[in-house]
Amino acid sequence: MKKLSKLLLALSFVLSITTSAFAVTVVSWGGAYTESQKLGYGDPTAKKLGIPVDWVDYTGGLSEIKAQKEAGKITWDIIDVYAKDTIIGCDEGIFVEFDFDKDFAPAPDGTPASEDFFTSMPSKCAVGNILYSWNFAYNKDNLKKAPKTARDFFNTKKFPGKRALYKGAMSNIELATVGALKVKPGKGNGKVWDALEKDGGVDKAIAAIKKLCQDPKGGCVFWNAGAQPPELLANGEVVMATGWNGRFFNAQMEGTPIVQVWDGQILDYEYFAMVKGGPNDANGKALKVLREMTSSEGLAGSAKYIAYAPWRKSSIAVMEAGEPWFKDGKTNMVPHMPTAPANTKNYMLMNPNFWADNQDEIGEKWEAMKAGL
Repeated sequence: MKKLSKLLLALSFVLSITTSAFAVTVVSWGGAYTESQKLGYGDPTAKKLGIPVDWVDYTGGLSEIKAQKEAGKITWDIIDVYAKDTIIGCDEGIFVEFDFDKDFAPAPDGTPASEDFFTSMPSKCAVGNILYSWNFAYNKDNLKKAPKTARDFFNTKKFPGKRALYKGAMSNIELATVGALKVKPGKGNGKVWDALEKDGGVDKAIAAIKKLCQDPKGGCVFWNAGAQPPELLANGEVVMATGWNGRFFNAQMEGTPIVQVWDGQILDYEYFAMVKGGPNDANGKALKVLREMTSSEGLAGSAKYIAYAPWRKSSIAVMEAGEPWFKDGKTNMVPHMPTAPANTKNYMLMNPNFWADNQDEIGEKWEAMKAGL
């Protein structure tokens, strides 16, 4: 009997190793975000295709996958990455170049994938995953009037009180260009970036933030962790706060009377890239999994668990048809999506190339401004 038990235990171990070896490994950032990916489209994809999908956490960048490649021991198949990493990884041959409309599923109505994603990809090795928003919010219990535009964020006469701002220049100078310098962003076009790239454009934006912070009717509190803006609004320390839409949504679900303002929001992105020469590259399993996860239904699935928007435009229709979409069974999620039609009347698309080229110079000016407050 003992021999049989040992034999069964050994067999179980071998089967687990075998299963793990054939699983497609997806690498992401951990926490609630990876949980939303796993539950929203990872597990459904594994069930539908009969291909196990394992999830691994990492801290970003390409150093780990480069080390695997150099050692000749690649263990990752798909990685959740920033735009710049898809560009670098593509140029260096780390990632697979996609034949987009062949490799990715069309929308339910037949629209090719290249026309169904909210905006274009930064490289041939990238496929969109989620979009999230840098926007601002207020506590409706602490204001008599409701801010509705980016300009209201800078209107201390109508809305006196302190504002909470991200500690770095990114997102702040864009908001200032729209709200204080009154450049109309339209639908993600480049007017804001054109204004910032002109001589003195960045200086004007930073000066507008400085004026807000030094205004006797205003003032600034700088935050560095995503949980802080909702907390600052909840305790009344500030009347408005910039932040990430997912964090504001979580606070709303916990009962904090926060209202998000989408005018002038900045859409930022996450992408999937597939590792060239990964364990499931040649056998096609990695691409099958990636195709299913990034389908209209697949990407919509993650929004059951987190308030980030799927890249697919058709995913919004999937969600609308299934409302209430959130996991609690009672919350409609489309109004909380950064890409919902009602929320994209005036928005910006984060420009990674602008920041890659200018972040050091702008950062020095920004920190000098803060030091002088």
